[in-house]
Amino acid sequence: MPSRYRAAVRKTLGLAPGSGLRLPPASPREVAFRTANCDWHTRGVSQSPDRPGPDEPCVLLKLGEIVLKGRNRQQFERILQSNIRNATRDTGVPVSLRQREGVILLRIADGEQRGEPGWTQAAGKIAERVRDVPGIARVSQALRVVKTPEAVSAAAIALTKGATGTFAIRARRRDKRFGLTSGQLSVLIGREIVEAHGLGVNLSRPDTEVFIEVDQDEVFVFTDGVAAVGGLPVGMSGRGVALMSGGIDSPVAAYRMMRRGLRCFFLHFSGMPLTGPESIYKAYALVRGLDRFQGGSRLFVVPFGKAQQALASSGADRLLIVAQRRLMLKTGEALARRLSCTALITGDSLGQVSSQTLANLTALDDATKLPILRPLIGWDKSEIMAEARRIRTLAISELPDQDCCTLLTPRRVETRARLDDLRRIEGRIDVEDLADTLARNAQEYRQENSLIRNGQCYPSPAAARYPGLR
Repeated sequence: MPSRYRAAVRKTLGLAPGSGLRLPPASPREVAFRTANCDWHTRGVSQSPDRPGPDEPCVLLKLGEIVLKGRNRQQFERILQSNIRNATRDTGVPVSLRQREGVILLRIADGEQRGEPGWTQAAGKIAERVRDVPGIARVSQALRVVKTPEAVSAAAIALTKGATGTFAIRARRRDKRFGLTSGQLSVLIGREIVEAHGLGVNLSRPDTEVFIEVDQDEVFVFTDGVAAVGGLPVGMSGRGVALMSGGIDSPVAAYRMMRRGLRCFFLHFSGMPLTGPESIYKAYALVRGLDRFQGGSRLFVVPFGKAQQALASSGADRLLIVAQRRLMLKTGEALARRLSCTALITGDSLGQVSSQTLANLTALDDATKLPILRPLIGWDKSEIMAEARRIRTLAISELPDQDCCTLLTPRRVETRARLDDLRRIEGRIDVEDLADTLARNAQEYRQENSLIRNGQCYPSPAAARYPGLR
């Protein structure tokens, strides 16, 4: 810490020049202030009729870039609140939601009935679930206490019990009418912690940080927080169809677009009837894993084997891979019209494979009038795999399956596809009509339904290989 800051800290804490950053004993005036059973409200500050009980566990959600929005910020917040309610409903824990300036407070509705251990456990369950809701930047489990020195000090001392090394107080007043400044509040609570646990003070790199946030009706005290997804609330940016291959890239691409507020519908092309159902199980498991970011996900599966045979027999040869992908995009566009979606999402990364050269990507863009969103276009494979590992889709993506893209693959793939050649091949099989037929025949699998088709379940040994289905 620079010397000028050390001097400022010593002055704020009342320390002599050159002394260590340890808090001095409290003055008689401060002792009288702390021991007085007084309320920290200033005149004119209203109190909530539902005042917090002693050390009420709750969850604080800090908003990300939503706070930068202008006049339409309330629309972002309304969608985020709806998404939070839907997500917490999955936990079975009833919660009440309250909006603050840049903060959302989640309280456990039946906390008192659960008792102290159950109350804390329920708050932890809620905190863990909302971490995956886009639009939230940080999640903290906090204690909600009344605005009295005894309550705040007791909560801070309880949270630092067992801590070692040094600590720092980070105080903030959302209620600017509060009687103490942030610095005064930090000194007061810091001295209590020193007297209780004998910890040292380090304002630059503490081992433990105690956060105190003074709100209008209560004070929140917590010691840590975890980073959440961030981004924008799902549904704010519209709807799109994500082409889900079952590999590593496409789930990451879908996640990146959900994080930007786009609700994704998933479209998977299986090699059936030329392959088994394994790729469908894999796609379903991936969608189920991604569903925690948006909820209500829908997966559509298109049997693509016979369409591939038709393209191969049309003389596509080296253009087969590009022709197949153009047909997939056309099918996705037809499905998007049904679902009122306005974009397609793919996991393309420039130059990663031969079909993803700039010339071939240009040829793919020509296949549809909808914009094709490629959030991974500048990522390399190691970056994509790291992101897949972080969002917990990598293990499923690496499971073996019969991918339709590997069927009938030519020995050499064209890296500079010409549009005239592709359109000539597509004209031989009436590709527009074929795409509409494939979209109409797409089988939908919802997350709440089992993988049952024509009254028959898929073989259980295959399902056992994909833990995401259980």
